[in-house]
Amino acid sequence: MNATPVTTSIVIPYYADQTSLDIVLAALAAQTYPTACMEVIVADDGSPQPPQLGSRPYASRLVRQEDRGFRAAAARNLGAAVASGQVVCFLDGDTIPEPDYVATMTARVASSGALVVGRRRHADLRGLSSAQVVAWLARQSAGAPAQAGDPSVLAEPAWLAQGYADSDNLRAADERSYRFVISAVLAMPAELFARVGGFDASFVGYGGEDWELANRLWLAGADLRYEPAAVAWHDGPDIAGREVGLSEQQREQARREKNAETLRCAHLITEPGARDPGLVWEYPDIVVTLDDRGYSPAQVMRCVSDLVRGSDARVWLRDGALLTGGGWPSTDLRVVAGPPPAAALARARFQVQVDRPVILTGASLAQLCAHAPCDFDAGVRIRRTRDLARGIDQVAVGDACAVVALTEEPSLEAWWGWQRGVAQ
Repeated sequence: MNATPVTTSIVIPYYADQTSLDIVLAALAAQTYPTACMEVIVADDGSPQPPQLGSRPYASRLVRQEDRGFRAAAARNLGAAVASGQVVCFLDGDTIPEPDYVATMTARVASSGALVVGRRRHADLRGLSSAQVVAWLARQSAGAPAQAGDPSVLAEPAWLAQGYADSDNLRAADERSYRFVISAVLAMPAELFARVGGFDASFVGYGGEDWELANRLWLAGADLRYEPAAVAWHDGPDIAGREVGLSEQQREQARREKNAETLRCAHLITEPGARDPGLVWEYPDIVVTLDDRGYSPAQVMRCVSDLVRGSDARVWLRDGALLTGGGWPSTDLRVVAGPPPAAALARARFQVQVDRPVILTGASLAQLCAHAPCDFDAGVRIRRTRDLARGIDQVAVGDACAVVALTEEPSLEAWWGWQRGVAQ
């Protein structure tokens, strides 16, 4: 990315909350970053009446989509699609940035090329005008003493602060650190956002689309960073604090909504902590390609059964004869023919290439993947998707006893145990 000035596009998803939007737009007008290097795009998620942007010192525009439920992911994509900045910065319509927010986020993205998440703080801004909030933000940013009438500062979520502390502000992020990325205060190079295809527009309902995007970016090789100096204020408590004072019926509804978010993520995030790895999901944690050409149905059956047993894996067969009369049950969708689709490769944590039928002699495929990247003499190559994206291929040699080439026709009766208990 070029040296300054870096152009930044601020994308704000919106739905029927003109009062909050007015405050956000006023706070953006008070930024220290040059307004000539900023554009603001409000992406309306089908409000009954379009928002009014008013006259601002920066370029601004409105884009709209029809109301088909809560589609913040699609709205953000809509806004980003018309953005011209080198950096795309996402702010929620009720999250108000301090004066240095855009400058700090832009500088961090420009210097790191990473996905950067800012610090979202919480305050009770009810009853305050745009001018009052902007003046309070200026005092907050300058560290000035509180004044009478200032809003109440609310607690920040402890689990989020702990996550940033434990990961050195995401410099030591791992495959579970997507949980510490929130789209209300998010920025990245526009090129990076476009390269991974943006947010998954299939998300309908509150929450989860930021975790899914962060997970996909991590697998695509992107770095994550937390920038505590970039502060924006959410009007109201964190979602965990909103249950205070709720009735049991309201708590039950909140749990249902959280469960719906969890299920949305489970279908798309393959990391085991995001879902039950014992179920068969559309996108597997481990993508396996097996060259089955020239091998018998029994050899391929014996091999693929080992590969999928006890692992969140799916096997793509180069030939696929096993599926067209060779014996694999049509009800078991973990084995398919042809090349793996791009979406499966992008979401799997591991990619495994098997050159011929093999037998796993003790460890499951998931256990072998824990040692990736590694190669086995029997013709098995295991790589992490993130390593492939980053060009890392420091290969270890796997235990030759763990994976053995299947050199002859196996006895399926003996393997399945049909001869157990029969006198020899």
